[in-house]
Amino acid sequence: MNRKYEGLIVLNTQGTEKSIDDLVSAVSKELEDEGAKLDEIKQLGRKKFAYNARKLDGGHYVNYIFEAEVDAIEKIKTRLKLNDSVHLQHYQRLS
Repeated sequence: MNRKYEGLIVLNTQGTEKSIDDLVSAVSKELEDEGAKLDEIKQLGRKKFAYNARKLDGGHYVNYIFEAEVDAIEKIKTRLKLNDSVHLQHYQRLS
């Protein structure tokens, strides 16, 4: 049974040669590879953190709206933990 989710992902753009659009596309592809069907991608832009987290002062926030199976979320989290460009990730169910 597919459910709708919202994923807020903070990208680490320090030390990368890729453009932000390339990073967003790469994360989108990883979501789709795990069975997610993307509905919408909103780039919220670069924001500073309240405190330095793991030697970073900010990141590029991207909001992904997608449909996926219930068990796909854990697979997505595990896969994106291995991606050095993903600093933080948070998911919530919309419906």
